[in-house]
Amino acid sequence: MITVISPEKLYLSAGTVVRSPATWQEYQTLCEQRGDDSIPRLKYRSGEVLLMSPLPKHGRDVSLIADIIKVLLDSTGCEYDSFTPVTMQLPEESGIEPDYCFYIDHWQTVSGKERIDWCNDPPPDLVLEIDITSYSDVQDYLPYRVPEVWLFRNQHLLIYQLQGDEYGIASQSQYFPDVNLSQIVARCLEIAYQRNTSAAIRDLRQQLGH
Repeated sequence: MITVISPEKLYLSAGTVVRSPATWQEYQTLCEQRGDDSIPRLKYRSGEVLLMSPLPKHGRDVSLIADIIKVLLDSTGCEYDSFTPVTMQLPEESGIEPDYCFYIDHWQTVSGKERIDWCNDPPPDLVLEIDITSYSDVQDYLPYRVPEVWLFRNQHLLIYQLQGDEYGIASQSQYFPDVNLSQIVARCLEIAYQRNTSAAIRDLRQQLGH
């Protein structure tokens, strides 16, 4: 495992997670040092910075489940906007980079914007996190008050919804109340890993009659 964190270079081997005490300014310096790259992922919370370099499986699962969400939204005729990669920041408090985020109820608020003001604009309505290296924590989204967070961990989809000042497990997504998401995700993953992602998405579209 190779990890290099210096003023000249920022590199982590795939699957590596590094945690270190840090100030907001030090976190900002790491973000600037990384530049336009999306790896390593960076997170800031409570005087701590976390760096993570994802495994290939991480990216594949992100892409597949995000595609599932898009197909389900399209099947309802719902308009939305989606983003990846995106960095959410509240100065001196939090910095986080969700795997994928969706604006569903509030897509018009961010439509056409090149930058989102996380202090004043509404948060994403739905965030997707894939956790393979124990890097993801649903509670990291509390400062932004994201209404719903999907966490895919250990091959299981967990749906969290904001309930007051904490996140609680929900049996169904508020955006797909009549859909068995766990079943759909499991079937798509099985097809994707037996064949490929496109076959899984085609199968889902056929199930939905599209």
